[in-house]
Amino acid sequence: MNLKVLLPFRIFVEKTDVSRIVAETGAGSFGILPHRLDCVAALMPGILEFETPTDGVVYIAVDEGVMVKAGADVLVSVRNAISGTDLDKLHAAVEREFLNLDEQERDARVVLAKLESGFINRFKAFRGE
Repeated sequence: MNLKVLLPFRIFVEKTDVSRIVAETGAGSFGILPHRLDCVAALMPGILEFETPTDGVVYIAVDEGVMVKAGADVLVSVRNAISGTDLDKLHAAVEREFLNLDEQERDARVVLAKLESGFINRFKAFRGE
């Protein structure tokens, strides 16, 4: 299989001759072998694992995203990724970096919603409604 891990601003990993891929979904671990039917999976923050004959098993901490298998190509599109060899450090990075981003995004959405409602109320007052 051909694996490509895409970030919003660049290609993080591009590998050929991948023999297996394991990723985290909301329902648990999800594995892909070369002859698996085409599929799509929503990824949760976690560890993406793949294996090649030259590199062996490789681990990448990924943020939430989408994995698409079409023929021999597997595309993984995530917001952020960190590579490493120590699984404990990668797991800690997932908890520290990716899960904290979710909290920051929620806070930002709350502030944005308040700004939007304030703007609408001021606009109504301006129009005399």
